[in-house]
Amino acid sequence: MFNEKEKEIGEKLKDILVMQNPGDAERIKAGGEDSGLVDYFGLNSVGMIYMIIVIESEFGITFDDVGMNDFVTLGDVVRYIESRQS
Repeated sequence: MFNEKEKEIGEKLKDILVMQNPGDAERIKAGGEDSGLVDYFGLNSVGMIYMIIVIESEFGITFDDVGMNDFVTLGDVVRYIESRQS
């Protein structure tokens, strides 16, 4: 279950995902912590790269020592961002 800071990060991530696929905004906004990046949000490798670039800019972090397969769910990305901000 997300704490308040994680909820805020999750909402920002959903906004980023909506930018990639505005026609699916309602479904994206309904996604939760356990929603799969590929299965639920429909991200492919190009989408993941775009998301990482925007996250690095938006949150002022870098994705060091991680690979694309390290993130399966929205919660995985949220927790990574929070750990890099702490």
